[in-house]
Amino acid sequence: MSKRQMGRRLRLLASAVIIVFSGAANAVENSSRYTINKNGVQLQITALRDDIIRIRAGVGALPEDASWAVNSEIRNRLVPLHVSPSDSSVTLSTDALVITITRENLHILIADNRGRIVLDDAPGAGLVFSAQNNSDVSLSPAAGGIHLRKSMPVDAHYFGLGDKGGPLDRLGEAFTLWNTDAYGFGETTDSLYKSIPFFLGVLESGRSFGVFFDNTWRSYFDFGKTERSILRFGAEGGPLDYYVMAAAEPKQVVQSYAYLTGTAPFAPLWALGFQQSRYSYETEIEARGIANRLRAEHFPADVLYLDIDYQDRDRPFTVSKSAFPDLPKFITDLAAMDFKVVLITDLHIANAPHQNYQPFDSGMAKDVFLKRIDGSIYSANVWPGQSVFPDFSRDSVRDWWGGLYQDFVKAGAAGFWNDMNEPAIFDVRDKTMPLDTVHQIEGAGFASRKASHAEMHNVYGMLNSRATYEGLLRLTPNLRPFVLTRASYAGGQRYAATWTGDNVSTWGHLRMSIAQLNNLGLSGFSLAGDDIGGYAGAGPSPDLLTRWIEIGAFNPIFRDHAGKEKPPQEPWVGGSEHVAIRRRYIEERYRLMPYLYALAEENSRLGLPLMRPVFLEFPHLLGKGGGLGGSADQFMLGPNLLIAPATEGESPYPYTIKLPGDGWYDYWLGKKLKTATLVETPQLERLPVFVRPGAILPRQPLVQSTSQKPIGPLQLAIYPGADCSGQLYFDDGLSFAYKNGEYLRQTVTCHIGINGIVVELSKRAGRYKPWWHQIDLCIYGVAAAPQRVLWGKKTLDSHYDVDQQTLRISLPDIDRETRVVIEYGRDHS
Repeated sequence: MSKRQMGRRLRLLASAVIIVFSGAANAVENSSRYTINKNGVQLQITALRDDIIRIRAGVGALPEDASWAVNSEIRNRLVPLHVSPSDSSVTLSTDALVITITRENLHILIADNRGRIVLDDAPGAGLVFSAQNNSDVSLSPAAGGIHLRKSMPVDAHYFGLGDKGGPLDRLGEAFTLWNTDAYGFGETTDSLYKSIPFFLGVLESGRSFGVFFDNTWRSYFDFGKTERSILRFGAEGGPLDYYVMAAAEPKQVVQSYAYLTGTAPFAPLWALGFQQSRYSYETEIEARGIANRLRAEHFPADVLYLDIDYQDRDRPFTVSKSAFPDLPKFITDLAAMDFKVVLITDLHIANAPHQNYQPFDSGMAKDVFLKRIDGSIYSANVWPGQSVFPDFSRDSVRDWWGGLYQDFVKAGAAGFWNDMNEPAIFDVRDKTMPLDTVHQIEGAGFASRKASHAEMHNVYGMLNSRATYEGLLRLTPNLRPFVLTRASYAGGQRYAATWTGDNVSTWGHLRMSIAQLNNLGLSGFSLAGDDIGGYAGAGPSPDLLTRWIEIGAFNPIFRDHAGKEKPPQEPWVGGSEHVAIRRRYIEERYRLMPYLYALAEENSRLGLPLMRPVFLEFPHLLGKGGGLGGSADQFMLGPNLLIAPATEGESPYPYTIKLPGDGWYDYWLGKKLKTATLVETPQLERLPVFVRPGAILPRQPLVQSTSQKPIGPLQLAIYPGADCSGQLYFDDGLSFAYKNGEYLRQTVTCHIGINGIVVELSKRAGRYKPWWHQIDLCIYGVAAAPQRVLWGKKTLDSHYDVDQQTLRISLPDIDRETRVVIEYGRDHS
């Protein structure tokens, strides 16, 4: 080895490992991981990106570096930490963040590169390992729970944690994360169906941070409820492993969380259509009747669900021959009507030895079921009676489960619904299996070991949906799977869409659904919905069902679902006035399908939610006019549509809407609003919807199903304003061919100049051939008819509506870069 090579090697070693002794503290530092020990506690800091810090700690040693939520490729993709030690502290920095650790008590302060605090431990002990309870304030290496205390900025608001009840803002609230079968939950019920230990903090300046506490045990988050100005979170057991993200605005933090835990797979187009369900359409005759009436009544729809009554004795992966004598023919016949069929497949397998029940027999042969601590198979009462439960923490068991779908896939079922997967157990106080039930972790980037249900409970539903999703990918590798799950954990959005569970037919639940779906979107689960009309309870009034369908038309997942013993809840009940209104809103969703589909594609790439709180687009609203600037009961569909239902939906009294700035448009009338503050009197037929100035919305002719080819032109609805632009995205809606270039992507912009308006279409990317042959430009808020409209050297005809102040122009479809110039010959700004 030459002297130059030797010198280079020594320099590399020196930059990789530095050993520092300071009093009782012993620190090992390197360019990517910083580790420090104090009083038996080992703490490690890494940076996954300049704006994402990971903090791990353990008693005596660090916990296993494994995660169900963040894959190893992401966890090990590190950027260098610049280390500046002193006698009392050490400073670690990236290009974006500065972390200061006090050696005496491992106090952690995270600030941005301008010195502004992102997250700071509370005075006293910020980290507690305790075998007792979370009142212990000393840094103790005792085994047991984990508890952290952080200082709360006076101007911070908190969001996330999935579909928890209560208001949109978590400030002043406390929550327990423990997946629970919460049938008929109330507005203040805490533990619901999912555990997503991520929250987004937003300061009133718009600066934002996020914390993801990667721990599957029963955990808690307390946003200043127990201790004023103290943020507390922790868990009963498991590892201390959490991530801190920081950004100038909340949208960037949401994308950072998606970077960590993954984005949702690109949904098939039909999943965005109207979905009809009930517990249950008990026979083929009843189910056919529902499909026939949807078509006869001209309600656009794409999906019909079959709940557990299609099964033989409620046993998963069976079919009742008396109720559905020929399921494949039924599915084929509905496909001819442009319906997809989604089948429920609960995870409890009937404990049915010697009965030729293949899921049980094959599962026993492969030893897939969970066991009690004494080694016997755990069995409990659920829908089929005594049932056994797959151990989804094993790779081989998930493979076995995925293979169970083979016959249903061959029969043509388009998607699958994983319910009861908290897991829910009947006839026990805790509604779930004993916490000492034994799981055997094998594969998936973990060390092989036994784990208790106390550790695996919150992740069990996610692993169930993962097994379903991955099984469908193996069975139909060229089709995008659709899986709907009730229970999940952080990262579960990689495998399934979700819904808010067994809600109730009340105005309060409709109002609460907006906060739930907004927080689910912020927590990774953008493809989410609720049971339109309410699942439990006495049934919605006609007014309530109508309003719920109106709002649901702007939700990501749009499913009407109700429980047994309730009156019919399909969209045709309640009288002709209601039926006409509901049909109009469902139709409007289908006209907006190009906009929805482009949002779903963006979500699959970037993790930005389809349905989002207003502050995600306008963070400056926080603190203006109190709390969320009056926007907590509003929501947005993508960046361009703002939906503003009445705060108290059942009230006939006027209410105030404050739009985020001037220049917005009324979606239904197309007219530009003269003021940003409106007083709206509730009207059953009108859900207030507004369009952001600068939006360009693609719309299509009405179809009765996304399987149908629209007939007519693609419309580009243009609402002039600042940064005026829109996106077109199309593909076949079903397959993965888009990954190989079979897609269409195009940007549309609009500029208002001195002499008129210019609309530009970029050159298209991708090879997908669209269904339209003509594009209609519909420009709103136009003060006068133009002198002429030029497309290159060609003059185009135009139609100006003086009453609506709308200009319409048609041009042939063209895939190259092009522009349309609307000339006025005077100042038209």
